[in-house]
Amino acid sequence: MAELIRYNPGKIHPQKFALWVGMAGIAMMFAALTSAYIVKQAAGNWLEFSFPNHFYFSTISILLSSVFLHQSFVGYKAGNERVYKLFLFAGFIFGSAFVVLQYFGWQALYGMGVDMKGNASGGFFYLITGLHVIHVLGGIAALLITIFNAFSLKFKVTEKRKLRYDLVINYWHFVDILWVYLFIFLLVIK
Repeated sequence: MAELIRYNPGKIHPQKFALWVGMAGIAMMFAALTSAYIVKQAAGNWLEFSFPNHFYFSTISILLSSVFLHQSFVGYKAGNERVYKLFLFAGFIFGSAFVVLQYFGWQALYGMGVDMKGNASGGFFYLITGLHVIHVLGGIAALLITIFNAFSLKFKVTEKRKLRYDLVINYWHFVDILWVYLFIFLLVIK
């Protein structure tokens, strides 16, 4: 008779492990893109340009969203429904603001003559930041589901709900850290 495989609380949860493997794959993709950026830049014919302020503000926005979501998770684990919901919503708003500010930043760059066709530097910038925004949108979708659950289900702290929220928070902190890396990379290497 086959035995059931049970989760051992002393080890990493399989869903968290799967998330970390996925995040490692995403990190490798961005490492490859930033490496290609360096190689292409070294080939010459590279257009240097300044970042519109939108990208600085978007960085602040995503950092604040992570702080708010962390506070929300702490509130959830402590059984504080008000803190949980308030900071969850604030984190969602600032995460959404990140995407909007990125869009306005792209528009400002385009207005400065930096597009995807003219020079490889512009193409790389749009590719790297655009792929990151796509991953942030995945996080925003997860936050929307979390908000729906927070406001539609009766509040209670359970291991299953805590795990689901922990997965969302881990992913969000990942895209936040990834953006900080990309932002500093693009700022310094340009």
